[in-house]
Amino acid sequence: MAKEELRTISRNLQELQKKLSLLIDSFQNNSKVVAFMKSPVGQYLDRHPFLAFTLIVFIVMSAVPVGFFLLIVMLTSLAALLGVIILEGLVIAVGGLSLLCILCGLGFVSLVMSGMMIASYVVVSSLINYWFSPRPLTQQNTSGDFLPAMKSADFEGLYQE
Repeated sequence: MAKEELRTISRNLQELQKKLSLLIDSFQNNSKVVAFMKSPVGQYLDRHPFLAFTLIVFIVMSAVPVGFFLLIVMLTSLAALLGVIILEGLVIAVGGLSLLCILCGLGFVSLVMSGMMIASYVVVSSLINYWFSPRPLTQQNTSGDFLPAMKSADFEGLYQE
């Protein structure tokens, strides 16, 4: 039963790997992506994947504060149409300063998060490769212990005098 579960898990992982490779191929074959990757910025990010991943995390995390700031700017612009011009300058200045502080904090958080995500990706992929890698079959010796099947060539040079 355990062998069947391992086989189904490995089949599911192979199917998932095929689907992910097709998705990645479709992204890499997109004309806009190809044009970006040929640009100097794309080549620089291709040589520095940690920076690229950090940039993606930062952009995703900063969307909400930037959206709130733009909403405040639009609301104060509407207030300026009504005649509250001095208040508009004050609100936009305070909002811009707070947005700058929030974005600096999000930059640090995105560095930490991308580092943790990359480290966990490396650990999980190593564990999956270890668990599902093909191993030699075990054989039982005369004393009843299970030993991994090894060739005599594996022992060459171990007991040289």
